[in-house]
Amino acid sequence: MAGDAALKRAAEQWLQWDKNPKTSAIVKQLVAEGNVEELQKCFGLRMEFGTAGLRAAMGAGISHMNDLTIIQTTQGFCRYLEKNFSDLKKRGVVIGFDARAHLSSGGSSKRFARLAANTFISQGVPVYLFSDITPTPFVPYTVTHLKLCAGIMVTASHNPKQDNGYKVYWENGAQIISPHDKGISQAIEENQEPWPQAWDDKLIDSSVLLHDPYATVNKEYFKDIQKQCFHRNINKETNLKFVHTSVHGVGHKFVQLAFEAFDLRPPFAVPEQKDPDPEFPTVKYPNPEEGKGVLTLSFALAEKDGAKIVLANDPDADRLAVAEKQESGEWKVFSGNELGALLGWWIFTCWKNQNRDACAIKDVYMLSSTVSSKILRAIALKEGFHFEETLTGFKWMGNRAKQLMDQGKAVLFAFEEAIGYMCCPAVLDKDGVSAAVITAEMASFLATRNMSLSQQLKAVYDEYGLHITKASYFICHDPKVIQQLFDNLRNYDGENTYPKSCGRFKVSGIRDLTTGYDSSQPDQKAILPTSKSSQMITFTFANGGVATMRTSGTEPKIKYYSELCAPPGNSDVEQLKKELDELVNALEKHFFQPEKNNLQRKTE
Repeated sequence: MAGDAALKRAAEQWLQWDKNPKTSAIVKQLVAEGNVEELQKCFGLRMEFGTAGLRAAMGAGISHMNDLTIIQTTQGFCRYLEKNFSDLKKRGVVIGFDARAHLSSGGSSKRFARLAANTFISQGVPVYLFSDITPTPFVPYTVTHLKLCAGIMVTASHNPKQDNGYKVYWENGAQIISPHDKGISQAIEENQEPWPQAWDDKLIDSSVLLHDPYATVNKEYFKDIQKQCFHRNINKETNLKFVHTSVHGVGHKFVQLAFEAFDLRPPFAVPEQKDPDPEFPTVKYPNPEEGKGVLTLSFALAEKDGAKIVLANDPDADRLAVAEKQESGEWKVFSGNELGALLGWWIFTCWKNQNRDACAIKDVYMLSSTVSSKILRAIALKEGFHFEETLTGFKWMGNRAKQLMDQGKAVLFAFEEAIGYMCCPAVLDKDGVSAAVITAEMASFLATRNMSLSQQLKAVYDEYGLHITKASYFICHDPKVIQQLFDNLRNYDGENTYPKSCGRFKVSGIRDLTTGYDSSQPDQKAILPTSKSSQMITFTFANGGVATMRTSGTEPKIKYYSELCAPPGNSDVEQLKKELDELVNALEKHFFQPEKNNLQRKTE
């Protein structure tokens, strides 16, 4: 916490540099009123630039996303790129943005993107600035397609409406990983004073260094994803109807175009949600991962138009949720793990039909994050391809996929349980547009066999073994409580001892990716990279269950993920579900202790 004098100095410095009338007026008023509490919120702590870039509320001061912090961030990023690329001024960068806007501080994604573009152009760096809103995956696609040095996407994805973010991609088309975040962070610290033309973004409109990749990328992206289209004739003939919602985000137009590229009839769009709206007026949270609440309008439209399947993108269209109407008339929303199982099965099946050479399979890979279901591992074991797990987040899967592709391997698919899917090697990040249309083709194909997605999911589990998962989170705004909770788990029965049991469930193994400890390894050292800046412990239980507890990088949440796997042939679903429910209840009661730690449960 900064002291009063330090806050005043920070505010005065800010007022010398900030040329945005709205944010500078906010700060002037706080200084005049001597409002220390609000000044603390604005200037107490600079936003931390991590591997996910920046994510914070829009507003005044160094703690928030605004014109000045965007300029400072981009100046640092520009200097860091100059240090790393001798040909930066030849190759350049791409910048995309979503439709977020914040009236009271005058901030918007488009405004931030223009200021970022201006920063690079002022230093002689070519900028490929999209002239209109785009899905996040278009930025990594453009980096790879145009062989650029880096990409920036201004978006806060599915966060609440007041938030915005600044997501960064490296030249390989994947999100940055350490040590780039630390290098960029340091460069931001060293370049805080706005450069001479920093505020004059009108200059870019007449610059020869400004390019608009919108038309080219729209054409090339849809051409590239057609390589994953394997049943065009079925697509043309199918009677299956789909509903699509973009949840007030950017996805509508692009999913319509993707369906067209696959020769599928366009999905019915939820009229109240199809156009971008930074207020997200029809939903509490613009996050389809939150389940049925976000999909209420989609279900109503599907009932009206006789559609069996709902496809929902988050506001920046890099995630996808899918729901299907069951025989009972109920709607089933597939979990990220269930859709991962279906897409993994489908993409492998399509690959197998195209590749009759038995030797080719030795170069085939699929990836998922360590907190996602191990269903791909089960499929890989039976079918003979490779499966790898990575740390949580697509930055790890994207970077690993690129390494494998550079070695001549085929990475068919990667997914994470947080409804993120990489179905097409042209984008080394999660992509909700290609995932939506590939899911639609899969459903259309299954319909010709009189099978639903739910029935096919059961068939996958029958063949490769039942994988039941359960995940949720607790909200906690106090970092000290979170630290204490994880410290308690590391010193459970005395110093440096982890729990030996959780209620009636015996613990058989522990992996702590914060400290690097793994009880299953001969040297007790974890194989996956460790990070002291985030909390993550995985417990393996004697009954075959696995549970991971971790902190979120972008939200005040402690998340947990649990899974029970059965070998093929064990179809006692109800018994397994009951066992997993009891394990999760024990985990919450003994390891989270929500009452003692004053944790707030996820609300439906």
